[in-house]
Amino acid sequence: MDDAYVVGDPDGLTPLQAEIRDAVARELHAQFALRADRFDLADLPEVAYQITLRVDGVLTGRRRAGQTPA
Repeated sequence: MDDAYVVGDPDGLTPLQAEIRDAVARELHAQFALRADRFDLADLPEVAYQITLRVDGVLTGRRRAGQTPA
């Protein structure tokens, strides 16, 4: 059983998973707004790239803070 769930985190995510979820949600929200509330199939590679950058920012920030990414 996941430690986050054991300590009462209602969604059962570890702190890292929660940070990644939040970063992905923020980027999807931003991309959705930039694209007039619509994603075309041709937009998906760019959206995925931007999400990857957000996740990398989370992992890089954790490394700088002395936390392990996993």
